[in-house]
Amino acid sequence: MTCPASSFSEVLSHAAKWTLVHGDSLAVLPTMPPESVDAVVTDPPYELGFMGKSWDSAGVSFRPETWAAMLRVLKPGGYLVAFGGSRTFHRIACAIEDAGFDIRDTLSWMYGTGFPKSMNLGDGRGTALKPAWEPIILARKSLAGTVAANVQAHGTGALNIDGCRIETTDNLNGGAYSAGGRAGGLVGDARDAKGQGMFAPGRGVPGDYVQPSGRWPANVVLDEEAAAALDAQTGMLTSGANPTRRRAAKFKNTFGEFQGQEACVPARGVDSGGASRFFYVAKASRAERDEGCESLPVRSGGEATDREDGSPGAASPRAGAGRTGGARNVHPTVKPVALMRWLVRLVTPPGGIVLDPFTGSGTTGLAALHEGLRFVGVEQSAEYLEIARCRVGNVAPAPSKPEVPRQGSLFGGGR
Repeated sequence: MTCPASSFSEVLSHAAKWTLVHGDSLAVLPTMPPESVDAVVTDPPYELGFMGKSWDSAGVSFRPETWAAMLRVLKPGGYLVAFGGSRTFHRIACAIEDAGFDIRDTLSWMYGTGFPKSMNLGDGRGTALKPAWEPIILARKSLAGTVAANVQAHGTGALNIDGCRIETTDNLNGGAYSAGGRAGGLVGDARDAKGQGMFAPGRGVPGDYVQPSGRWPANVVLDEEAAAALDAQTGMLTSGANPTRRRAAKFKNTFGEFQGQEACVPARGVDSGGASRFFYVAKASRAERDEGCESLPVRSGGEATDREDGSPGAASPRAGAGRTGGARNVHPTVKPVALMRWLVRLVTPPGGIVLDPFTGSGTTGLAALHEGLRFVGVEQSAEYLEIARCRVGNVAPAPSKPEVPRQGSLFGGGR
C-alpha cells in the first residue's frame, strides 16, 4: 500500500487519498490553497473543559477567525458540518456565522448512552440532567450565483439527498399524485427544483409518479439505543394500509345515506415498525473504536479518561470508557463511523476532499475513505494523531477504487 501524502498538494492532485498534519489548525490552514476543499466535517472542542482537558477550554471554537480559516479553503457553496455541546453550541454557531457562513440547519444526534455528570446533593437532588443529544451545525459558504450555477462550476452547494435517504418499503406518494400523475399538492418528494412534480417520463409532464429510493433524510439522527427507546414508546405503527373511512357528510348521498368510498390500495404495500424508521439510525460496531490500533498499548478505562478505575466517571460510555479489557484508542469523544459516513456523504460531492481541522482519533477520515472521498486532517495532539494514523491507514481499499494508504510518516510543524 502507498504512504499518506507528504503535502496537501498530493491529495489535491489525486496523487494520494489522504494526509494528516501535525499542528494547530490556525497555523496549518493558511498554508492551504484557497477554495481547495469541498466540505469541512469536524468535531471541534465544545469548550466545556471536558475531563480537565486543556484542548477543550482554550476558546478556539468560539473565535470567528477559527471558522474564517475554514471558510477561506472551502469552495463556493461548500458545506461545514460541526458538532457542538448542548450548553455551548450557540456560541460556536455565532462564531461560525460571524466568520461569514450561512447557518442552514441544526441536526440533533440523539443517543441512549449518556451518563449524567451530576453532583449528588441528597434527598434526590442533583445538578445535571442525563445527556441524550448533541447538536450538529450545518452551515454553507456563500454561493457563486445560483445553486444550479454553483454546482455546475464547483460541484458544491447542494446536499446529497438521494445518497442519504432512509430505506423503506412504504409508498411515499402520500396521496400527492394519482397513478395517472394528476397532482393533488406539491410537497416533499413530489416537487423538483422548478416546483414541478416528479413525473415519468420527464419532469413536469403528466405520467406515473416516480417512487423515491427512500424517505427524505431528516435533521434528526439516532443511535441504536435511542431508536429502541423511541420504538418502545410509540409501539408498532403501520403506514400504507387501507385507511379507515369516517362516516362524514361528504360521503353521504342526496338522501342522507352513507355511501362509503372505495378503499385506497397502497402502491408498494404496507410498511410497519416503530417511529425510528423515519430517521437514520447510526449503528456502531463495538470493535470499530480500536480497529487498526493493534500496535498501540492497551490502556484501562481509568487511564483513558484520566480518572480512577471503578469510579462513575471512568464508567461513562460517553467518556469512551466502560470497555472490557481496556482500549487502545484513548480519545474521549469518538463518534460512530456510521454517523460520520452519513454526514460526509450528505455534504461532499463524489470524489471530493473532506477537511477536518480537529481530527482527534480520525473518525472523519475513516468515514471519508469508506465513502470513496479524499481526506485532509489536522490535529495538534501527537498522541491522538498517532491513533488517527493507525485507524485511517487501516481502511481497506474499496473495490474498483484507487488504493487507500495504510501507513506512513506524518508531516508538518506546529505543536
